[in-house]
Amino acid sequence: MDKVRIFALGGLDEDGKNMYVVEVNEAIFIIEAGLKYPDTDQLGVEFIIPDFTYLIENKDRIQGIFITHAHDDVVAALPYLLKQINIPVYTGPLTANIIHETLKKEGVKNAKIHRMKRVSKQVIGGVKVRTFPMTHAFPDNFGLAIQTDQGYIVYTGEFIVDYDMLQEEFLCDLNELSDIGKKGVLCLLCESQYADKSGHTAPKHRVTSLIEPIFEESRGRILISSYSQSLFRIIEIIELAKKFNRKIFFHDKDMRDMLKILEEMKYYRVPKEMQVTEKNFDDEMEDIVILLTGSGKNLFRTMSNIANHEDKFVSFRTSDTIIVASPIVSGTENDANVMENEIYKEGGKIFTLDGKTVLSMHPSSEDLKMMLYLFRPKYYIPVKGEYRHLYVNANLATKMGYGPDKILILDNGQVAQFENKVLTSVGERLELEDTLIDGKENWDVTGVVLKDREVLSTDGVMVVGVGVSFKTKEVINGPDVQTRGLIYLKDAEYIIKEVGNIMERCIEAAVKEKRYDNLQVRAEARDKISKYLMKETGKRPMVLPVILEINI
Repeated sequence: MDKVRIFALGGLDEDGKNMYVVEVNEAIFIIEAGLKYPDTDQLGVEFIIPDFTYLIENKDRIQGIFITHAHDDVVAALPYLLKQINIPVYTGPLTANIIHETLKKEGVKNAKIHRMKRVSKQVIGGVKVRTFPMTHAFPDNFGLAIQTDQGYIVYTGEFIVDYDMLQEEFLCDLNELSDIGKKGVLCLLCESQYADKSGHTAPKHRVTSLIEPIFEESRGRILISSYSQSLFRIIEIIELAKKFNRKIFFHDKDMRDMLKILEEMKYYRVPKEMQVTEKNFDDEMEDIVILLTGSGKNLFRTMSNIANHEDKFVSFRTSDTIIVASPIVSGTENDANVMENEIYKEGGKIFTLDGKTVLSMHPSSEDLKMMLYLFRPKYYIPVKGEYRHLYVNANLATKMGYGPDKILILDNGQVAQFENKVLTSVGERLELEDTLIDGKENWDVTGVVLKDREVLSTDGVMVVGVGVSFKTKEVINGPDVQTRGLIYLKDAEYIIKEVGNIMERCIEAAVKEKRYDNLQVRAEARDKISKYLMKETGKRPMVLPVILEINI
């Protein structure tokens, strides 16, 4: 029988950074390649992506990567992976167009992108792979079933069950799911983020009924925010603007480009007479909806800029009605709070959709139970979410009659191995380290760099400079001591003087003992100065000794 291994390189016990690996004998299939936003103490880090080391080391075995939709938590790390290994990408038509544009911006060439139908059957790397449509906030979303002779490995992707969904590109086909379940499922991977919420997510994902009264009462401009990737919600907002005969201005160029793609693919069209172009927009317009879109922190920063009159298009007026239709997600809390403060300072009023009332399009408990009922897997692996979410998801399975030996809560890098339709091991673990991406230049940030930033932010820096003779190594200039963020120099002259003395003594001792080496002396001085500063100030600043050898 086929040997099957399943593990995650990201997405377990965390929000985002999703990447899952299914191995069937020697063939490797990757599912998703997402990012996550950093915690507030990860200074200067823009986002975090998975560790690709295992994939790079085994690149010849990889048959392809499947991207179920175009949200950042499942696709944004893809360019970084494709820069290192050229592997086939399988995805839906809309997501394929977006990936193509992203790769072009990132300078990734010769990528092989295969457009898949939402319902398809094909053989990839000698293995049968089946896709099935699922309802999510992004069109063309699908789940994945990889066939083995032990049974299907099923990954649902992100989804909800919505019986009132009419748009073809968002539809789910429960018959497809049931058919896969009848053929036999070895293992089901289901997301966990909303596992603690009762009932079905639908219809609580819809916002029309909540914001329509605000549209009715508003007499001035309406500024409304939504994450750019929540296309289902954006379409709801556009339809409301249409209903109230308001023109609409799309603040973000990327959103304007996205809507062009939707129109070209005949998924959705915004009437031309409704749209106000960038060229024709005037900040003095009144009867207009201004749609503010973006991702993560950037969306709330845009709203703060508007409140502070620092935006190139829109300046906030107290007559504006502001609707926050974008839920505050992990990593954006501080920026959202700053945004609200700035608007309130300007005398504005905000209508914020309550995260308990309005849900994102992720499965609640009854949605998850339906997947278990339709697929009837032998084993269940909760994925996508913090540990508490995985735990609650696992408990749902126990209520459906699954024993603890059939439910796997894994860590990132922990490998579940199956042979003869039985779980044989979860003992193997891959050593993983997050890749931290710093700013727009896409530099990797190692743990050492991050630690340096933490030190600089809490304990400051001290630079100790000395000039010595190139020939004799005698001190001829300095020492000069400069600090930032450590102590107030006038109150600590004795510390500055002693630090200079330590530096001189280190140089003199090394010369006297005939062991002088510029790097070694600097390291010795750094160690002694750090210990002295810790004793005197209780802080461990970054100490940077500098020895300039001057040829005179």
